[in-house]
Amino acid sequence: MRVLVLQGPNLKALGKREPAIYGALTLHAIEQQLETEAQGLGIILTHLQSNHEGELIDALHRLDSDFDGCILNAGAFTHTSIALRDAIASQGAPVIEVHLSNIFARESFRRRSLIAPVCRGSISGLGALSYSLALTALARIPRDPEAASVA
Repeated sequence: MRVLVLQGPNLKALGKREPAIYGALTLHAIEQQLETEAQGLGIILTHLQSNHEGELIDALHRLDSDFDGCILNAGAFTHTSIALRDAIASQGAPVIEVHLSNIFARESFRRRSLIAPVCRGSISGLGALSYSLALTALARIPRDPEAASVA
């Protein structure tokens, strides 16, 4: 199984950017932790971080041909990007939305996710554990988008 781990804007600054909200782990540390977990599940990860919406959209357009699923932290684009939403909706591979912070306990403009309705699931507020749970979910859910339950 191949999984794309897609990180949106400002996530390269993890560890330095508002650690009280996002935690002290760097993006590299989260990726290393996820790599270790993926090896145990027999999953091959590809990591991509971009501050550019178009690059994230291009990666999502390759999802069905190159990957079996995606873990997506769209950062602030979660709340603003109809284009990302449409790119996710155009693919059949499951996408799990993740957030380090609890977006529902934050500012009012962060409480709405435009991408959640087209993602297979959403995990937020659990720090780096959000990524681990998303990886476990992708390993367990069937590829069929009509199948609603976790195997």
